Amino acid sequence: MTATAPPPLSDLFRTFGRIGLLSFGGPAAQIALMHRTLVDEQRWLSEPEYLRALSFCMLLPGPEAMQLATYAGWKLRGVPGGLVAGGLFVLPGAIVILALAALYAAWGGVPLVSALFFGVKACVIVIVLEALLRVANRALKTGQHRAFALLAFLGLFAFSLPFPAIIAVAALAGAILHRGTPGPAVPAPPISGSVPALGLGLALWAAPLAALAFLGQAFLLQVGLFFSKLAVVTFGGAYAVLAYMTQTVVQEHGWLTTPQMMDALGLAETTPGPLILVTEFVGFLAGFGEGGMGTAMAAALLTLWVTFVPCFLWIFAFAPFVEWTASRRRLGAALAGVTAAVVGVIGNLALWFALHVLFTEVGTLRAGPVAIPFPDASSFDARAGLVALLAGVLLLRFRWSLLSVLGLSSTLGAALVLFGPN
Repeated sequence: MTATAPPPLSDLFRTFGRIGLLSFGGPAAQIALMHRTLVDEQRWLSEPEYLRALSFCMLLPGPEAMQLATYAGWKLRGVPGGLVAGGLFVLPGAIVILALAALYAAWGGVPLVSALFFGVKACVIVIVLEALLRVANRALKTGQHRAFALLAFLGLFAFSLPFPAIIAVAALAGAILHRGTPGPAVPAPPISGSVPALGLGLALWAAPLAALAFLGQAFLLQVGLFFSKLAVVTFGGAYAVLAYMTQTVVQEHGWLTTPQMMDALGLAETTPGPLILVTEFVGFLAGFGEGGMGTAMAAALLTLWVTFVPCFLWIFAFAPFVEWTASRRRLGAALAGVTAAVVGVIGNLALWFALHVLFTEVGTLRAGPVAIPFPDASSFDARAGLVALLAGVLLLRFRWSLLSVLGLSSTLGAALVLFGPN
């Protein structure tokens, strides 16, 4: 159970501020960091509460780790806590991305920053591995759930199945195959309690778009509408919509080039916060190309607004139903099935990330419907391997703090990039 006395907002500021600053490496590493902090260290959430919340957030459009943080804050201190937790999870990365986008637009690249974050990317391999081990150890209690995790991993890694389809099948299979007894009944919260949150959230979401339409700002309105649509279809994190976003931004609108999109993704991967912050970088560069620095700032802030206001909306409107949903026999089993599939999803992310950090060339082996990423062995980056090995020893064997390992990894990685052999 959660603590009987909720922590003060000042504690939430400190804790989620630290999480926001350390939330490198995408959802797998971020989920592990929050688990360590909220469940193991602070004991603000119990293990079942955390896993139910994680399963719930995986079903929502948008960045699941940011929504998990928002839910945790809401669970502890209501709407103010959710705003603090979710806002601090996003804010550090948003500030960094904004600064890097401005540097990139002005000078065409930031090699020193890339060098500093080279080591961070290698360290993230270990952070993701720790995430996989932690969540698997707690979520895979039965052979059925282990099978769900394996099938989810294969579906994503080998068959490139749509993420929402995998989660839907896991939920359906969990409900159908469930043989356990239901948990204690939890009264369903009144649906009327969600109506004000839905109405206010939708109004806040649409307000800047309505203002831009009234003022005749066609370009910014186009940016806002595109990223609003993206926020609704972003199931499974940013990777699920990257191909769609690239096609629209590069080919249809011509806001960015393909190399610029790749640079945007690389910078987003090596900064704290959800990977979907790549949209802020894209919005900034699109605005810069359209009208200079002023338009770039407006487009970046607009992109942040329409991307993340919906995340708060989903949580504040539907979070009261998480515990009730888990108490229903079939619905609770469906959530347990999703939780097990999440392990496979994290495993896929971990392997995908490791391949693309440790190897500079990753091709694809195809055989009928099977398409497996396969690295070119000659492209192995020994520098990244060295940093990852050191980070693994320090983090997993000697239990160094995450901040210390990240700092050392960044320093070593920068030295190897700037001064070492290629």
